[in-house]
Amino acid sequence: MRKDFVFIDEFMPGIRWDAKYATWDNFTGKPVAGYLANRVVGTRALCAALQSAREEAASHGFGLLLWDGYRPQRAVDSFLRWSQQPEDGCTKQRHYPHIDRPEMFEKGYVAARSGHSRGSTVDLTLYHLESGDLADMGGDHDLMDSVSHHEALGISQVAADSRRRLRSIMETSGFSSYACEWWHYTLTDEPYPDTYFDFPITQVSLG
Repeated sequence: MRKDFVFIDEFMPGIRWDAKYATWDNFTGKPVAGYLANRVVGTRALCAALQSAREEAASHGFGLLLWDGYRPQRAVDSFLRWSQQPEDGCTKQRHYPHIDRPEMFEKGYVAARSGHSRGSTVDLTLYHLESGDLADMGGDHDLMDSVSHHEALGISQVAADSRRRLRSIMETSGFSSYACEWWHYTLTDEPYPDTYFDFPITQVSLG
């Protein structure tokens, strides 16, 4: 692993994470190429900003749960191949109920060149510190639908407030939001804005 990249749980002890693409619980229905361990990786700059976000969230009674950070380019390439395969219906209802696989790219839910591969983008949500329960966001991670857009119609007031709270926390901490996905944030002053990395995520640093 590059020297400027770290495991976020080591940089921020106690942070919660569930690296979805290292598991069977993602829109492809299986672990994704390049995710060899259930760990979340990011640049040191990302982690420093996330620490600020964590402190801001805690002041409101919330913690951060991370779903993804750095994403190897080989994972993005595998998404493209998957989108071109025949529909099997396994994950469609949960993740892309109203579009076909190729439309994920056309509508901006998945990119052939992802900001995640630059190391300073993160997918995350809030949870209540007191109970540990996830905040109601009006939809799950990687729900590729208009209901996932910021300011989406048809979600509860509680969910809308939760999304605005997360957005305020992240923007205050130096991140920019993405209009199509309430969970997706990129460090505004990212250190590698033009570089797309492809080293795998393994349990131990490659040194």
